[in-house]
Amino acid sequence: MSKPNKNTQATKIVVSGIERLGLRVSEMINHPVAQVQRWVTIHRLDTDGDREWEEVLGLLNETDGIDMTLNDDESVTLKWEASVVEDRPVEVYEPVEEPAPF
Repeated sequence: MSKPNKNTQATKIVVSGIERLGLRVSEMINHPVAQVQRWVTIHRLDTDGDREWEEVLGLLNETDGIDMTLNDDESVTLKWEASVVEDRPVEVYEPVEEPAPF
């Protein structure tokens, strides 16, 4: 049995608060359901700092084509219109229920 190599250490990737929040918001906007309905509500987490939250909201507010609504519960709802590329027909899969085998 070989000894573990002392030189192999797990590399820890440190992500700043603004990067973490930006990634979370980006994932929510790009989620397939949000893309179909063309809106998403973003809730502020306890781990989101004031500076990071305000900076991301400022960036979203400056983005053309996004309507931002501040909600009473401190969440933010983003709405957008379909782009020319999004106007193509979408096929929706609807599973057919089969009768139970018993």
